[in-house]
Amino acid sequence: MTLDTDSVPRLWRLARLDFDQVRQRPVLLYPEGAVFINESGRAILELCDGERSIAEIARALGERFNVDVLQDVTEYLSRMIDRDLVVICRAAPRSPA
Repeated sequence: MTLDTDSVPRLWRLARLDFDQVRQRPVLLYPEGAVFINESGRAILELCDGERSIAEIARALGERFNVDVLQDVTEYLSRMIDRDLVVICRAAPRSPA
């Protein structure tokens, strides 16, 4: 799926982030399954609140890590969307030109 940077992602309504105490790793839980994720994935998914656009998520993480992460964020979210674990709830409003 090709994503627009104005798209606003959120976790699928039945998915939630958690932390596996045994494995000491973040995990994305959903009915009948779980996906272990790394810290970068956790940082991205924590910002998928249905309010921030992909560009805003990438900007926030770019400031935190001092690097351009737009392509990485877009690719990661695209994979999560393909697995139906993240949904695009709306496009962010564009400012008038």
